[in-house]
Amino acid sequence: MIGDMKGKGLALLQAEMGRQGTDAIASLASNGAIAAELAASIARTGELVLVGMGASHHANRMAETAWRRLGVDCRAETAGDMLLQGLPVQPHTIVLVSQSGESGEILQLLDLLSRRADSFGMTLAPQGTLGRTLPCLVGAGGQEVAFAATRSLTVTLALHAAVLAAAGGEIDGFAAALATSPHPFLDEALDALADKSSVIIAGRGELRGLAEANGLMLMELARIPAFGFEFGQFRHGPLEALTPDLGVLLLRGPGPLGAGTATLAKAALSAGAVPVIFDCSGQTPIEGAVTVAFSRNEGLSAVAAMLPSLQELIIAVSGRKVAGVGEPVRSTKITGIDHEA
Repeated sequence: MIGDMKGKGLALLQAEMGRQGTDAIASLASNGAIAAELAASIARTGELVLVGMGASHHANRMAETAWRRLGVDCRAETAGDMLLQGLPVQPHTIVLVSQSGESGEILQLLDLLSRRADSFGMTLAPQGTLGRTLPCLVGAGGQEVAFAATRSLTVTLALHAAVLAAAGGEIDGFAAALATSPHPFLDEALDALADKSSVIIAGRGELRGLAEANGLMLMELARIPAFGFEFGQFRHGPLEALTPDLGVLLLRGPGPLGAGTATLAKAALSAGAVPVIFDCSGQTPIEGAVTVAFSRNEGLSAVAAMLPSLQELIIAVSGRKVAGVGEPVRSTKITGIDHEA
């Protein structure tokens, strides 16, 4: 995989991003039957466990909040933790999420789940082991080939949204955000982050998972430490890391999703770090911060509105840091399982 990426990592990323909105909309429309089956299972068991690794786990973290808003007892777990802790004893609906369907930990879990009722999958590769073993929602467009998760993240969120809609959730705003392609001015945000030696990204609710996903993407592409936090977790200790050399990127939504943004922005400014705020709150910009403004959106709609521009920003920052953006030097697209004791 690493050799195959040489010299074309950025082009592959851009190609995936160029069709992610179209593929996500198609995924919403083409999974109605299996989404209804999964929603019926959730209604029957009353409890939902979303399982993934890497960006798939972060997509699950975004959906976890949306499910809780619908009154469903939902939690997102890494597949590694699930293997260590064991499967739930009481009946749960379990969804394994893997864009390739071949991640090592997911394959191990399949051995435990393949004959268990109320087990489902989400994948972009119906021909993969996950797609062949469990009833799956399948993302449009085939398996992602670029190194960092871009299209696969957006399409996986659309699969989650399809199930939420089947369960009675409101996703019109999410679909509308996918259909529009805002291109906000990112130069100031790029200048504020490009020379930083490390970056913290933070959000609340669904935007917490978005922060985590984009922290992962920045580490993969720029090869610098980058951390995704929930706002409160950022306040509880990591504020000590604030210096002029630390980049701060805050994801601000409306109402409760934005609570705490001003406090964190002022803390960063007091430490000499100018924060960048991706803002779909509809509120007045915070003085002293670099604001990238979007239309007012909340929940998964806010995620869909911000995500393409976040991807563009992270790729631009990475281009200032490394040669060969999107060409991994230590990683592979699909990981196996580490059996080392």
